[in-house]
Amino acid sequence: MAEKISLTQSSIDRQNILNNPFAIEKLQETIGLVGFQWKGKPVFLKQQVAIFLEVDVRTIERYLSTHGEELEKNGYTLLRGKDLKDFKELSKQTDINVGHKAQRIGIFNFKSVLNLAMLLSESEKAKEIRSRILSIVIDTIAHKSGGRTKYINQRDEDYLPAAFQEENYRKEFTAAVNRYIDAPNWKYGKYTNLVYESIFKENATEYKKILNLAAKERVRSTMYAEVLDLVASFEAGLAEELENKARVLGRQLSIQEANTIFSDFAKQRAFKPLITKARSKMASRDLCFRDALHSKLEAYIQSVPESDFERFLGEKSKDLKERIDENIAVFKRLKDK
Repeated sequence: MAEKISLTQSSIDRQNILNNPFAIEKLQETIGLVGFQWKGKPVFLKQQVAIFLEVDVRTIERYLSTHGEELEKNGYTLLRGKDLKDFKELSKQTDINVGHKAQRIGIFNFKSVLNLAMLLSESEKAKEIRSRILSIVIDTIAHKSGGRTKYINQRDEDYLPAAFQEENYRKEFTAAVNRYIDAPNWKYGKYTNLVYESIFKENATEYKKILNLAAKERVRSTMYAEVLDLVASFEAGLAEELENKARVLGRQLSIQEANTIFSDFAKQRAFKPLITKARSKMASRDLCFRDALHSKLEAYIQSVPESDFERFLGEKSKDLKERIDENIAVFKRLKDK
């Protein structure tokens, strides 16, 4: 299998893989790397890693020099003091030579070995491992999400409450657009798109194309809870602004007047940190889970934290139908209020 992403060049792509505990667990089962047990976990010396990746030790040392911070973040550790002494004593029970006069010893855990394999450009073995990593990561996400990555957002336990709240505010917004803006029916689509463009720089058509949504698929059904919360806040606030301005003027608003309200509202400083957060989460998660790139939000892309893999693929994540079945009584009570 050819590499689909440039792991040697992209620290974000590497970290997305290393933050995925389900893929790491599967990789540990299949790669067949046997380590030295230290504090209940397998660790590896430079010499072992060099043999496994079929490079010399000097190559490993060069990458430790150029990518040390990243490798340490993912588990490479320099043992000193008591840890070093204990490690040397434990090594006497094995045939591994740790260099008993060494003042410090570097050890890799499994994640940092994978990290190094994703960095090494001069190793055919590393290239082979990268291919295997990508296959397992893709298969793991597909399996855990039930093959429905397009709607992976709905597996989040926060999705249903956010969707229910957003739907209520959406009704307030469309009612305000209807009542207070003097324009034909295309105004609903126009001002909905202005909300989207203010939050994530894309209109509905652009968003659908990026996620490969069919014409009848709803944009908001694919949005993460945090994005839905922000959309709801925008629409609730805009509905109030439209109403207040129309009441002051004693008439419906012209298109130009409505446009000004939308533009001024989107520039409020109170929204800036929330918009930045929503853009980052949407762009980062979509690239990681859906392999969908929001080109207008590339500057906001970060690696996805391990907590998000637990959130959308772990034990707490569930298919939307399961969530609805569990909460049907609650939603009926809310609907009757």
